Amino acid sequence: MKGRALLAWNLRALRTAKSLSQERLAIDAGVDRAWVSELEREQGNTSVDLLDRLAEALDVPIAALFAKPDPDADKPQPLRSGRRPRD
Repeated sequence: MKGRALLAWNLRALRTAKSLSQERLAIDAGVDRAWVSELEREQGNTSVDLLDRLAEALDVPIAALFAKPDPDADKPQPLRSGRRPRD
C-alpha cells in the first residue's frame, strides 16, 4: 500500500473509531472539512505540519497515520450520514 493510501485508510479508521465526523476533526485540527475528505479519498497531498495537527486532534502519534493495517482488516467505513454518530 502506498503512502497516500495508508494515510487515507488510517485517517478514516482512527477518526471513525473515535466517532468523530470529518467536520469535528477538521475543526480540532484547524483545517477545512473538505481537506479531511480529500485526504480520506486519497485526493489530497498534505504537509507534515497538517499531519502533526491531525495526529494531535486524534490523540495519536503521527506514525499511527502511516501504520500498515492488518491484511485481513476490513476497509474502514465512513460514519453514517448526519451530524451525530449513533450511540
